[in-house]
Amino acid sequence: MTTKTAQITQTYLKPQMPDVRPGDTVRVHVRITEGVKERIQVFEGIVLAQKHGKGIEGTMTVRKVSQGVGVERIFPLHSPLIEKIEIVKRTKVRRAKLYYLRDAKGKRGRLKATDLDVAMITNEQPSSEQEIEEEVAEEPVTE
Repeated sequence: MTTKTAQITQTYLKPQMPDVRPGDTVRVHVRITEGVKERIQVFEGIVLAQKHGKGIEGTMTVRKVSQGVGVERIFPLHSPLIEKIEIVKRTKVRRAKLYYLRDAKGKRGRLKATDLDVAMITNEQPSSEQEIEEEVAEEPVTE
């Protein structure tokens, strides 16, 4: 049984959200309005933290270094201003919050990369039956 607030918030959730974790390098496409013009600005950086879950209240903190100055932005995951979120690189981390990267310089600021399966992360499903048949046909048959 769902409550009224859960039903209302369900309508505002974005259906195709990638599985973003701390340590991921992401490219966030943000819709910016300047006067009457609207454009898309890309913010690329490392996810330091993810807070408040993956629901309507969920946020992620993304940090990048621009011209030698660290810049952090907090993005609400399901905001209508966010056009899309791309995962560029996934790294292996052992903490949920990577705030130590704010002070880390040089080698201390590096994270170990892992293999990135983009289809698995973005939760993309084959859109048609034809694509599914093509994938099955490509698999080698072993007898």
